[in-house]
Amino acid sequence: MQQTFTFIILFSLLGQYLTGQKNMISLDSISNFYNELKTESKKNIELWNKDLYGPILLINPKTRAIFANEADENGILKAAGNVYTGVLPDKINIANTALDWNGKRWAMIMLPLPQNKYNRVGLLAHESFHRIQPSLGFELSNAENNHLDQKEGRVYLRLELEALKKALKSVSEKELQGHLTNALTFRKYRHSLYNGSNVSENLLELNEGMAEFTGVVVSNRNKTQTAAFLVDGINSFFKNATFVRSFAYYTVPVYGYLLYNKDKNWNKKMTGKTDLTDYFMKAFNITIPDRSNNTVTTISDHYNGRIITEEETKREEKKKKLIAEYKSKLIESPHFEIKFEKMNVSFDPRNIIPIEDKGTVYPTIRVTDKWGILTVENGALMSPNWDKISISNPVRIEGEKISGDGWVLELNEGYNIEKNEANDNFMLVKKKDLQKN
Repeated sequence: MQQTFTFIILFSLLGQYLTGQKNMISLDSISNFYNELKTESKKNIELWNKDLYGPILLINPKTRAIFANEADENGILKAAGNVYTGVLPDKINIANTALDWNGKRWAMIMLPLPQNKYNRVGLLAHESFHRIQPSLGFELSNAENNHLDQKEGRVYLRLELEALKKALKSVSEKELQGHLTNALTFRKYRHSLYNGSNVSENLLELNEGMAEFTGVVVSNRNKTQTAAFLVDGINSFFKNATFVRSFAYYTVPVYGYLLYNKDKNWNKKMTGKTDLTDYFMKAFNITIPDRSNNTVTTISDHYNGRIITEEETKREEKKKKLIAEYKSKLIESPHFEIKFEKMNVSFDPRNIIPIEDKGTVYPTIRVTDKWGILTVENGALMSPNWDKISISNPVRIEGEKISGDGWVLELNEGYNIEKNEANDNFMLVKKKDLQKN
């Protein structure tokens, strides 16, 4: 990431939090949401020896209306009963994340919030963890895990999660130990197939996995409710189009919760350098003597291994066709390349599509930069090193508003687009650069 721009990734809602309330939410309801988190945070202050409750922005994504629990440093937000209101500037992407704005570090969460109180508190706690995350020594890292869009990567992740589901339902310590051993066997075998995958997976798990573990604990469900929530979450996760950026929400919370039942302080022993796989193996006293292909094939039969392999084989064939379509549209055919200067980006991590060494397709994405705002709803290719994005060629130019197949670009003053007559590609240029030519 040796870039000259500020590199920030903002993430959208994940599946288990998508069920929301009615569109009309009163200020009293907003105040109540804040009180719920405040109460549960104080009950669980020993989780991190820090109070999770702090500056929060609830945002209506349709109107960009802000409902905050405290004032900002610049006086932009105005008091309205027990909350503060305002409008989020267009240059800031709306997502569930943490951000620095108007003199404070905030947790930002999109409205509507979940109807279920446990889910609601869990979501607020998750994003509030991201707010205090730097002070806990965890870097905000979201490494690429494109191997989890490959057949074998998906198979052995699904097998690991199936084993974790059975671990949550275990009725004896011996049964629990057996399923955890198998889960970690699948994990270590997956890592052996893809060089560096242990490192890239660990980076995302330290970031999103620890945040989601925090949400699970602070939501304050009982043991039966927690096990059911985690199992349901895994089942919903399997329906995602891709696993590459969302798997950590479902692995670490299970390992972490099961370990939390044995050691309430395990998470406070973590650092930004901890290898979670090795840590969990030692903490659960698990030894994996053999993780050969024969071993994982044999134990996979206990976790729907044959069905999973058949499903992933069929998916692989469909994915090849989809990749060919995107390669034709965004690489081989004339297209529009936009280089980044100081980029912010928000996207849905559940549906991205890695394209070999060419980058990753984001079916939906919103980018803000010095040059303006790009909103895509029909696919854009992000370069491997995040220095540019490619979309289809423009079909309509109306002053500063340019549009194409499923995308709209709102240009700031000082920028224009230019066509390369040699290859019919379009590019974004500064007007002063045009004048030099």
